[in-house]
Parts: sequence; structure tokens; C-alpha cells
Amino acid sequence: MSHSLLVAWVNWNWRPSRTQISDSMLQSIMDECSSQEELRQNDKWAFNPGNDGGGVPSAGGSEVHDSMVRDAANVAHASSSSVVEVQEDGQRLTASSEAELVLERGSSGSGGPSERCLGIRSSQSVERFSAMIERDWCREEMHLLGQVEECFLRAPETLETENFIFDQDVQSYMFQKGSWDGEVSKSFEEIQHKRARILVNPHGCDYAAVTSTASGTSATSSSAGQCLSQAMSISSETGNEMPIHLTSTIGYSKATRESGGDRGNDGEDENTSSKLEDHEVRMDLTDDLLHMVFSFLDHIHLCHAARVCRQWRAASAHEDFWRRWNFQNKKITPLQFADMCSRYPNTSEVNIVGTPAVEMLAQKALTSLRNLEVLILGKGQFSDGFFHALVDCPVLSKLDITESNLAAGSPEIVVCHDRLRHLSMTKCRVIRISVRCLQLECLSLKRTNVSHAMLNCPQLKKLDIAFCNKLSDAGIRSVATSCPLLTSLNISNCTAVSDETLREVALSCPNLRVLDASYCPNISLESVRLPLLTDLNLHNCDGINSASIAALSYCYMLEALKLDCCWLLTSVSLDLPHLQNISLVHCRKFLDLNLRCPSLSSVTVSNCPVLNRISITSNNLQKLVLQKQDSLTSVHLQCQRLQEVDLSECESLKNTICDVFSDGGGCPMLKSLTLDSCESLTKVGLNCTSLVTLSLVGCRGMKSLELGCPNLQEVFLDGCDHLEDASFCPVGLRSLNLGICPKLSTLRLDASQMTILELKGCGVLSQAAINCPSLVSLDASFCSQLQDDCLSATTASCPNIESLVLMSCPSVGPDGLSSLCRLPNLTLLDLSYTFLTNLQPVFESCTQLKVLKLQACKYLLDSSLDALHKGGALPALRELDLSYGSICQSAIEELLASCTHLTHVSLNGCANMHDLDWSSGDRQCFQFGNVVQPFDLLPGSVNVTEINEEEPDRLLQNLNCVGCPNVKRVIIPPSARCFHLSSLNLSLSANLKEVNLACYSLCFLNLSNCCSLENLILNCPRLTSLLLQSCGIEEQVVEDAILHCNMLETLDVRFCPKITGAGNLRMVCPSLKRLFSSSCM
Repeated sequence: MSHSLLVAWVNWNWRPSRTQISDSMLQSIMDECSSQEELRQNDKWAFNPGNDGGGVPSAGGSEVHDSMVRDAANVAHASSSSVVEVQEDGQRLTASSEAELVLERGSSGSGGPSERCLGIRSSQSVERFSAMIERDWCREEMHLLGQVEECFLRAPETLETENFIFDQDVQSYMFQKGSWDGEVSKSFEEIQHKRARILVNPHGCDYAAVTSTASGTSATSSSAGQCLSQAMSISSETGNEMPIHLTSTIGYSKATRESGGDRGNDGEDENTSSKLEDHEVRMDLTDDLLHMVFSFLDHIHLCHAARVCRQWRAASAHEDFWRRWNFQNKKITPLQFADMCSRYPNTSEVNIVGTPAVEMLAQKALTSLRNLEVLILGKGQFSDGFFHALVDCPVLSKLDITESNLAAGSPEIVVCHDRLRHLSMTKCRVIRISVRCLQLECLSLKRTNVSHAMLNCPQLKKLDIAFCNKLSDAGIRSVATSCPLLTSLNISNCTAVSDETLREVALSCPNLRVLDASYCPNISLESVRLPLLTDLNLHNCDGINSASIAALSYCYMLEALKLDCCWLLTSVSLDLPHLQNISLVHCRKFLDLNLRCPSLSSVTVSNCPVLNRISITSNNLQKLVLQKQDSLTSVHLQCQRLQEVDLSECESLKNTICDVFSDGGGCPMLKSLTLDSCESLTKVGLNCTSLVTLSLVGCRGMKSLELGCPNLQEVFLDGCDHLEDASFCPVGLRSLNLGICPKLSTLRLDASQMTILELKGCGVLSQAAINCPSLVSLDASFCSQLQDDCLSATTASCPNIESLVLMSCPSVGPDGLSSLCRLPNLTLLDLSYTFLTNLQPVFESCTQLKVLKLQACKYLLDSSLDALHKGGALPALRELDLSYGSICQSAIEELLASCTHLTHVSLNGCANMHDLDWSSGDRQCFQFGNVVQPFDLLPGSVNVTEINEEEPDRLLQNLNCVGCPNVKRVIIPPSARCFHLSSLNLSLSANLKEVNLACYSLCFLNLSNCCSLENLILNCPRLTSLLLQSCGIEEQVVEDAILHCNMLETLDVRFCPKITGAGNLRMVCPSLKRLFSSSCM
């Protein structure tokens, strides 16, 4: 049983009246000890009664102690104790047994006991100890924090990973059944205000002790001579702090504890104490910190926190956290609410929306909370009595009532308050309302079915009567004109309002800044003058027309204007110096937009199907979006800071639009231009030095493109199917893809930073002037009209090309290939599907070539590759692709035999290749029975009779012979020296019958769809994947083949008719991880 140490030490100033322990309490301890039969020998109990060391022991102290000794002796006797020791001087009793009780009492200067300690060993005892505490000592007053309770209830090993921070009243550790006398109640009140803290060492433990001292030093009992008091010596805390230390020792074996039990070994004890102090983590959660933490909690979590301990309860009940009550939709009773009002009379904000008896609660709040400033009500009925009670709350500044019936008592309500500043009655039922608030600044009657309103609010600045459909035009006029200081007016959806009312408002409210008249069908603003107006919303006003816009020209301070869904509006021409935002959406008859607004920063124009012309002059506009304007043909911009323009799907735009965005067109800082799906554009010519991104996706009518944008970095031409002539001179592009322009015939490109150019699919490209000195990769595949002179000019102006793809370029001949000598860095050349007959220009010009692709070059002669295997041409060549060619068998054999420096060879679809036999004539040494073992295949370790050491090793790594119909045998013996071959693909070779391989590094072998395969011999110790899908091979042959493949992980034998099961294959090759078989499907 592993042992470690956990000590919980509580220090506080004991009073003499609290030093006595009752007989009933001690009896409960002994009963618990004697009733536990499973106590082990190492389970120790210790109990020390004591006092503060300075007072006189209470009456009856000796009798209590005598009873302790007597009862302890009984326990020791009942437990068959072998040692019982009583010392009269120190009053010490020791009982050693399976259940050991140790009781100590030392004498202070006054003769009284000095300390008391309760200790417990082992995890089982910890549980019993906590159970006794909860059951016998503090049933009503024990409020331990949840973490500390779990600390005592949990198994000791769970304490290794958790730290606990705990502030708890001393009363939690007081023994309530003691015989108290004197100043019990007074002392009890004193310690209620003490603070506890947890000091934790997060290591394993199996000892728990609770010690209280008055002298400031904790002394815990121990057995077997172990001095724990010195190891756990901790300086006392004074004042109102009660430190609770949770520490532990690490790695103490039983022998160590026994050897360290000598109380005279002070050096070792000091080392132990220093180790414990080093591992101790001291944490103190003061009241200020707790207050700061609780400030982030809502009321529900504060209530939960109050259940933890008394300190948390006191902290959570602080009035700072209860100045704002939110009981929205909570079922709080009037009695509970009254109790809250009595506890927190300084509350400033109350929200009781949706509570039962909301009017009663509201009146209670008004009469009890003298500092109430904000009251939020709703979902109830309010009578005249509530509004009369408002005067009882003199500091009330905001009243908010929503979804309520205000006409419960009488058809008219009167709101009268001297200091009310904000009044909101939203979605309320009321017929008549009278507001007399001299300090009121904001009034909202939104969605209230009021039919008559009378206001006496000389300081009112904001009025919202939106959706008050029952208010007449005269009523609205009376309400608005009675507030001369009004700055904001919302009359949206007031269908009765007229221009006459707005004229009266303009005369009576000269300071009006914000007007929302949306959905007012009877207004046109033709004779309304609002010179100080800054924000105007005319959304869906059917009466707004071009004459109305002329009236807006008098709104010199206007900053925001909304004209959405104004059906009669045909043109907008404004010259407003402060206008910043304008919105024109779904204006069906709108034709012309002319804005001369230097402060304009946002323009929203959308779904105006007949809009034809736009002219904007602004110094602040940075982004302009005019999408889906089908009729837009003319755009004039003078915007010095404009950076982004989107004219997507403006199908009627003409070629002259390019002049607007070129240098001198009025947009000197333009960086992004989007003209996607502008199908009327036929010729795009841009000369813009600031342009960075250009998108012409889907411009199917464009035939000519001329760009002179030196900083252009991105251009998108997808869907430009009819582009014939393209000029990029100069541009800052780094890559360009013109392969999506199949009709491109002429190309001029001047890009000093371009590295990648793709012309794949430009089948009619015949003239290309490419000046890209940094070009690295050029793909001109399928450019069937590309001539030698064009290729020569390109190699002269692009000397750094490393990769050149000329696949399916039949017009390229020897002259063009000779110009490749100007490309000293050329490493990849693709001449597949060409009509070349002589490769001598390539051998002479491309000395650094590493990859050469000659797929389907059917006109190459057998002697075309002589320079490779006879003349030593292209010494750096590593990859060669001769797939689907007409090279004969002998030329291929000589090439593979001589070019040992090749690493990747592809011979796919070579009909002239018959057998791939690299054996040295005598094949008997290569039969399976006499094969060289895997450990003999290393270079230099095989038999000299089988391998000619004078021959160089082949560097071949990948060999592909897919779909070779005439190949029947593939034999690669050790003498072939293919020590680097890692991948071999022979799939789709229908006539292949025999495969015999001895390749040490071979990892991948594909024999799929070799339906004639009969013999398979493998001596490939590193083979990991073998594919035999749709092969006619016997199951026994496969088993023999993979017998020595100890690293094989993947085997595919699906659709092999002669392989019926997979069990034997797994037995033969236990390293298999993935076996694909038709029987498993």
C-alpha cells in the first residue's frame, strides 16, 4: 500500500471555553473505530485536546480527560492491543493495534491543555473520518466548500492533479457538541468574520489531519516514531486569516518513514520540512479578489455561489451585485420581491417583464426603492394607480413598458413626473395618453394603438410614433409641433401623415436632425425645407419623385439618404457637400444618377432595371458596386480614392468603359476591377498603372485584349472563348493561363516577373512574342500552329526556362529544337505526339536535360536513340518516356542495358517489345530452389559466379510496362544489378505468363489484368504491395511466391478465378495487413 501525506491545518485563536470536548463526541469516535473491522495495521488515529495556552482550563477538564483515557484503554483492549502506555506528566496514552487511538494532552504555563489534533491514515479512514464529521459533529453548521468535501471524500490518488482554493468560516471546523460556557455566543460571532484559505501541494497522500493551535505551530500526531510535527511546521497566521494547508510528501517508502521516525534526527527533519515547503503552493483568495470574481457572475450564478460557504454567501450578497435586478419572465412572488426590496433598498434598476402580478411588484418597487432610476415592465395590466405612484419615486429617470394593457381602469392615462427622462410604451393598448414630464428627452409610442396624445414635454428631443396608425394627421402634427427641441422624429408607417404636417414640423422644430418617414405614401417633400437634417429615410414612399429630389437639395447637412423602392423616382441629381451614404434599390423607373458629393463614401445601387447613366464625383468613395444593371451603358467617375469597382453582369456596358478606368479617367488609385459577364464588351484596352487585379470571366464577346498595367498581378480570363488577340505589355504578372482561350492566335507578352506561362490548348496560336526573362515553365502543348521561328524567338528572350512542354506541336522541327541550346537550365522537355524523326538537335542542345518524354513519337527510327546508349549523350538524363512508340526490341534492350543512370523508364503500350529478360544465359542458378537469399542480395555480397562485379549498378527505380501485349516473360535476376528498383508496373499485359524477380529494394509490383500469368517467382524481401487483380494464376503459385516476402502488407487478388480463399495466404504471409479478395466481398 503506497503512503504519502496530506495534512489540513487550521489555525485560529481558541478561547478557553472551547477547549473541552464532550464525552459524546469522543464516544462517537471510538464507536466508529471499534466498528470498522477492516482497519489495517497502518491506520492510525490521534486526538489531542488543547486550549489557547494562555487561559485557565475550564471546569471538568480533568474528568473529560480521564474519560478519554478510560475509553481509549477500552478501545485498545477491545482491539487486542499489545501496548498501552499512560504518562501522567504529559498525559499521554498510546494504544497500538489494528485500530489505534492516540490521545495526547500537553501542559501549558497555566496548566491547561495546549492543543488538540485529530489525525487519520489511509484512504478508507479518510472516508470514515469525513463521514463522522458530517454525521456527528456539524450536521447543521458544517458548510464545507464542495472542493474540500470532495478532497476528503475522494480517493487519495485523485488529489495529485488538483489544487483547491478555499475560503471558509472557522465555524465549519468547530465541534458543535462540545461543552461550551462563558462567551460562547460572543466568540462564535467573532470567528464568523474570519477568512480561511487553502495551501495545497498537489501530490499523493494517505494521511489527513485537522489541527488547531493557539501558539502558532501545528503539531500532528504520527505513529512508528515518525515526527510529522517538524515536517509540517508552518508559521502561524494572525488576525482574521485561517490558513488551511494541504501538503504532501513524495516518494517516502515505508522503510524511509520508519528510519525517519527518530525524533532526535533534527537534520533529516529539517530537510524534510524544507522539501515540503518547496513543493507548497500558497494561494489566498481575499475578499477583494472574491468580489472581483463575483462581479462577472449573473444573479443565478451568484445564488449558486452563495451555497458554498459563508464567506461566499456574504460576498455574493454584496449590494454592488444587486443594484440591477433582472427578473424577466421569472415567477417571483410579491412576498419574495418585498423581501428583496427590504434587503437591497439602494437598487437602481429593476426588470420585471413577464412576472406574475407585475403591477403589484412595480408599485412595491416605486414605494420601497427610493434610489430606483430604471424600471422595465411588460406583459401585464396597469391601472391609474400605478401611474399615480410614479411620484413616489422621485429619482426615476427611465420607464419602459412593453406589450401591456394600459387602459385597464380608464380610457386615458396620465404620466406625470418631474425627473423622468426616458419613457417607452411599445406595443401597448391605450386610447388616450397625456404625458407631462418637464425633463423628458426621449418618448417612444411605437406600435401603440393610441388615437390621441397630448404632450407637455418642453425638453423632448427624440420622438418615436412609428406604426401608430390610429393617430390622425392633425394628431401627429399636434404631437410633433409641441416639442420645439425635437432632433429625431420617427413617423414610419403613419399612413395619415402629409406634407402639410412635415412643413409644420420643419417650422416648429428647427433643430430636427433625423427623420424616418418610410412607408408614408402621402408625402412628396416638394415644399418641405429641412436645412439641418442629417439622416433621411424615405423607403417605400410612393409619392417621392424627381421634384422631391429637388427639394432635398436644400438639406445642406444631409449625410445619409435612403430612397429604396420609390417607384415614381426617375432621376437623382444631388450636390450635397456632406452626403456620405445613399441607397437606391428596386427603383423600377430610375434612369439617371448624378452625384456631386465630395464626402460620399458608400453608394448602393441594385436592381434598377432601366438605369442608363451614372455620374459620381467624390473624394472619399473607395468601393463602388453596381451589379446586375442590365441597361447601364455609361459610367462617369471622378473619385480620387476609389480602389474597388464591381460592374458584374452589366450586359449593356460599351467598350468606352475602359477609358474611365485608365490613367486620366478619374480613378487614379483603382486596384481591383471586375467586369465579369459583360457580354457587350468586344475590345478591352486598359492602361492603368495602379491596377492590381482584373477579372473578365465570362466576357464571351471579347475578341481583343490590350493591357498596359505594370503593377497587374492577377488576371482572370475564364470563359473568354472568342479572344483572338491578346497583348500584355507591360504587366507585373507572375503567372498567366491562356489555355482557356482556344481561339487565341496572336500573343504579345512583356512581363519581367512572370515565371509560369500556360498556353495549353491554344490550337490556332501562330504568332507569339514572349519577353519574360524570368520565365521558368512554359506549357505550349496542343499549340498545333506554333512554328520554329516563334520557338526560337521565345528561347532567345526567355533564357531561364527549365521546363518546356511541346506535346502535340507537330509544326516544331529541327530548327526549333536547335534553338534549345539557348536554354542552359532546361531540365524537362516533352516532345510527345510529335512527328520528329531525328533527336540529334536535342542531344546536342540540351546537355543538362533530366527528363525527356517521347510518348507516341511513332516516326522515330530505331537508330534515333543510338546517341543515348552508344554516344553517351545526355549524361544527366534520369527519366525517359518511350510509351506507345515504335522502337524495336533490340533498341530497347540496348538502351536499358547501357543507360544505367536512368531512374524512371516508361515503356507503356510498346507493341514491339516482347520479353524483358535480363538473365545472363544460364537460368538454372535463378530457379526458386537455388535463389540467392535476401541477405545475399546486397551489392558485393552475392556469388561472383552470378554477378559480374565489373558491371555498374543500375540506378533504375521505376519501370512501367503497362499494356505491352507481346511481353510474355519478365526475368530480372540478381546479375541484372537492379538493386534500386522499387516500383514495377506490368498491368494490362494480357500475354504475360512468367515473372521471375530478384530485386532487393522492390516495394510495389502491379500485375493486374495479366490474365495469362502462370508462373510467379519473387525474391523481393522488401515488397510491401502486390496487385494481382483479375489474374488467372493458381493459388499455390501465389503462396509460394509470397513465402519469402516478409514485409508484404497489401495483397490484391480480387477477381482471380483460381484463388478461392484468403485464409491460406494469411498463414503463408503473416505480415499481411490488407488482403483484398473476392471471397471477402
